[in-house]
Amino acid sequence: MRLSRYFLPTLKEAPADAQIVSHQLMLRAGLIRQEAAGIYAWLPLGLRVLRRIEQIVREEQERAGAVELLMPTLQLADLWRESGRYDAYGPEMLRIKDRHERELLYGPTNEEMITDIFRAYVKSYKSLPLNLFHIQWKFRDERRPRFGVMRGREFLMKDAYSFDLDEASARKAYNRMFVAYLNTFARMGLKAVPMRADTGPIGGDLSHEFIVLADTGESQVFCDRKLVEMPAPGGDVDWNDLQSIVDQRTALYAATEEMHEAARFEAETAEGDRLTARGIEVGHIFYFGTKYSTPMKARVQGPDGRDADVHMGSYGVGVSRLLGAIIEASHDASGIIWPDAVAPFDVVVINLRASDEGVCNACEEAVGRLEALGKEVLYDDTDERPGGKFATADLIGIPWQLTIGPKGLADGVVELKRRATGEKLSVPLDEAIARLTA
Repeated sequence: MRLSRYFLPTLKEAPADAQIVSHQLMLRAGLIRQEAAGIYAWLPLGLRVLRRIEQIVREEQERAGAVELLMPTLQLADLWRESGRYDAYGPEMLRIKDRHERELLYGPTNEEMITDIFRAYVKSYKSLPLNLFHIQWKFRDERRPRFGVMRGREFLMKDAYSFDLDEASARKAYNRMFVAYLNTFARMGLKAVPMRADTGPIGGDLSHEFIVLADTGESQVFCDRKLVEMPAPGGDVDWNDLQSIVDQRTALYAATEEMHEAARFEAETAEGDRLTARGIEVGHIFYFGTKYSTPMKARVQGPDGRDADVHMGSYGVGVSRLLGAIIEASHDASGIIWPDAVAPFDVVVINLRASDEGVCNACEEAVGRLEALGKEVLYDDTDERPGGKFATADLIGIPWQLTIGPKGLADGVVELKRRATGEKLSVPLDEAIARLTA
């Protein structure tokens, strides 16, 4: 992709109302544009990152056995009345009427709708277990939307819903999502710590938040340092027996400020392992049993021939919020530092003299070879000054910078820079491409 033909509206300074680093950098790097309070347009560079995050989430959901579908953003109010949540949910729900005076709502979550879909088609325990997920835009009318995509009103979320015959089976489904989340966030370069959480308006008696540690996090968290150091379980696990993995992590103390018990923290955690930090919630999972299936009559025939209300769980990942969380955890004074797996491009090729035919030819060769090897390349072919090009490359955070100029070409070398470390190497083009594709 040639930068001269791309739409990348960067800013030298962040707007004054952008309070946190991720919001400032997302605006400055041309990832988003605010259209209304808590509502953003996703510009091309931001959309590329959003899609890469979305794909990682999708792959890990499918690895854990979930099946994708897509539900509408508008839902019937009557479904929520069946569950009893329509009036209880509060002013965060956007309630609307169509031209026929039918009451609708812009979905903040989908427990009711997925239960309605399930009960229409599934009648026997033989169709269980079942986990259905989608990745869809949601709306919650926050009283004070702030911090950019971290607390917006419109947001992209992955929400999954499990259906099982009994509590024991449902807890296995819960464990699958627990492990899937650990793998998901690890693939994005994040250390996410599961913490016992309040179930809130979703309901139920078992819930965990997944918290990314960041100095600029929205809330204080307390945990055993060993949780942060544990590697992700990986995909090569027995998905039917994950209890030991879950037990290993839930046995260690971890709590948000709301759930924190100082006496327990001191009693259960060695002094050297007590970690107090700031954190950002990026995922939340719930087991709530028959909270929705009983009032909405979502039943299946069991092996004994009797009908039974199914046991359910729900599992959310803030897909758009993850961009903010990643930036909060990975940036420096110059801009964003994207982990390789979610970066909008793999490498930016910087042409230091766009008027020089030899430099242009070398850049075109580098771009062509890298793209042929499967790399996503942004080619800065503009006539901007070198300092401006370097500043833009650092700001947008692409993992590798390959710089080609007349002086280096005369010496038979190009410059390769790793954004995360700042390390620079002057090497022949062949070696640079070999390093980029290793």
